[in-house]
Amino acid sequence: MDAESRRLVGRVAIVTGASRGIGLAIARRLVAEGARVGLTARHTEALDEAVTALGGPAYAVAVAGRADDTAHQADAVRQVSAAFGPVDLLVNNTGINPVHGPLVDLDLAAARKILDVNLVAALGWVQAVCAAGMTERGGCVVNVSSIAGLAPAPGIAFYGVSKAALNHLTASLAVELGPTVRVNAVAPGVVKTRFAAALYEGREEEVAARYPLGRLGVADDVAGAVAFLASADAAWITGQTIVCDGGVTLGGRSG
Repeated sequence: MDAESRRLVGRVAIVTGASRGIGLAIARRLVAEGARVGLTARHTEALDEAVTALGGPAYAVAVAGRADDTAHQADAVRQVSAAFGPVDLLVNNTGINPVHGPLVDLDLAAARKILDVNLVAALGWVQAVCAAGMTERGGCVVNVSSIAGLAPAPGIAFYGVSKAALNHLTASLAVELGPTVRVNAVAPGVVKTRFAAALYEGREEEVAARYPLGRLGVADDVAGAVAFLASADAAWITGQTIVCDGGVTLGGRSG
């Protein structure tokens, strides 16, 4: 990446759910633009591989733990700050969807877990970085949402509910934390990752035909949008959910 594209030199980021897929692509893009990055996810081995892929400990450090564990959140902020300096960029990427089917059949324990990981944990991470001084120093938060949070999504409806709440949380935090901290979200359509595989595997051409841009997303599509929101190019943007979906929510094509 050329010097003009290194918009994040000197920035220190935490990316949650960063051992693979969209999270790893975001971390890779942030490093390419000059940031130093702390990666979090549950599994140490996968995180270690991700650190190696990003160039090693000069560019990235890993802290394993559960995204919804407040002790892990505080420890990750401490470790990343010790390695690279104060955290001024948080990307809440962790998300789960362990169930599929109608809401009337949804196991309520699963519903609570979805909210804990997809919504409450995101707030917990914001609280952790603010407690470490982001509010005073200034910074940026980007939440990874979904177009499932913009309209009913049969089969994954409660996942969509959690993402709709995340969008509202994004706007609410933007009001509370401005002017020093900007808070935005990115809402992808179907992105070709292991997490979303059930939505397109075996019928990718059929699913992609509904997208005006004629293809499904890839992780780098989301990473580019996150890097933009994290940069000074988005200095007057806060409280927004940026749709990154190949045009599918426009409804311009039928399946």
